[in-house]
Amino acid sequence: MPAVRGRLLVLAACLAVVAATAWYAGSRFDPPAAAPSSGTVRLGPEPGEDVAAYLARLPGELPAPGTAVLALVQLGAEVTPAEAAALVAGNARLVSVVFHVPMPRVQSALRFVAVEPGPSAVAALDRARGHARFLADADATRLTGRQAAVASAEAAALADPACRCVPAMVVAADRQALDALAARPGVRAVHAAPAGVTPPELALAPLLPEQRERADPIPDDGPVPPG
Repeated sequence: MPAVRGRLLVLAACLAVVAATAWYAGSRFDPPAAAPSSGTVRLGPEPGEDVAAYLARLPGELPAPGTAVLALVQLGAEVTPAEAAALVAGNARLVSVVFHVPMPRVQSALRFVAVEPGPSAVAALDRARGHARFLADADATRLTGRQAAVASAEAAALADPACRCVPAMVVAADRQALDALAARPGVRAVHAAPAGVTPPELALAPLLPEQRERADPIPDDGPVPPG
C-alpha cells in the first residue's frame, strides 16, 4: 500500500506541473486580435446629405502631416481609365477604382474593383475596366427586365477602353499628396479615412457628378440605351 500511495503522489505531482506549465504558456501570449469589421468606415456623403455641407467638412478629416491613409478621390465628371491613372500619377498609390456608366435619368451600378499592383497604373486600370465589364455581363445574364437592359448597356460601354466611366478612386497617400490631389483640376472632393483603416473596412458611397445639391438617388425614369 505504501508503494501504491507513493506512485499516486508522484502522478499527482506530475499533473500539477503539466497544468502549471500550460497556464504559464497560455498567460504569456495575448489572444489573437479580431479581424477588422468589413464595411464599417464610410467614405462618401450620407444618404440625402447636403452636398455643400459634405464638401465643407472634408478638410477637417484629412490626416496629420506625414501620415499616410486611404482616401476616396471623387471627380467632377467621369473620366477614362487612362485619365484616372494620369490624375494620381506621382501623388498616390491606387488601391481600387469605381466604375459607373452615366446614363441620363437611369440608375446604373457602381462597380468597385481592386487595382492590381504593378509598374503601369494605366494597364492596371484597363484590367480593372475589363473586370467591371465582366461583372456587368454577368448581371445582364442573371437579371431580367429593365435591370438586365441597364447591365447590358453598361457592359457595352465598358467594352470601350476609352469609356468615360470612372467617377472615383481609392488611393493611399499622405497629407501632402492628398492636398495636391485635391487641388488638381477635375477633382471634386478628397475624403480621407482615419489612420490605420484598411481597404476591407471601407464602405464606399462616392458622390456622383450628377449629385449637385443633395446625395439623393439618381432618377430612374429615362430610356435605357441599347446594349
